[in-house]
Amino acid sequence: MGNFTPVSALVGGLLIGTSAALLLVLNGRIAGISGILAGMLPPNRGEIGWRTAFLVGLLMAPLAYRAIGGALPPIVLDAPLGLLAAAGLLVGFGTRLGAGCTSGHGVCGIGRGSPRSIVATLVFMTTAIVTVLLTRHVLGS
Repeated sequence: MGNFTPVSALVGGLLIGTSAALLLVLNGRIAGISGILAGMLPPNRGEIGWRTAFLVGLLMAPLAYRAIGGALPPIVLDAPLGLLAAAGLLVGFGTRLGAGCTSGHGVCGIGRGSPRSIVATLVFMTTAIVTVLLTRHVLGS
């Protein structure tokens, strides 16, 4: 917890919550990244614009932050490429199996009081905690 900065965490949380609420109120859409991306394959005519704008915004935000003088943290990947690919496939599978991702269920679904999203969030948070416990403290990797 040595890198925790409450002010930036609060501002980031407010920005995420505000953008998710605005997308829901103004467009009637959930800001779940996996659903937004999946909706691009194949794209529906009336849906391309907002989905593209959302995804481009996700990619451009770090560049905009850096352009105004923010320092981006270094990206360090200490895992083999095969393990990262397997992890990505498992996350993708879990996202499809759970009908959404952390942003769709954890941010938007819980905020709407969705029982399915509350259960999904409890399941993936428990899985994450057990995974860290096993890999870091039991296996020592």
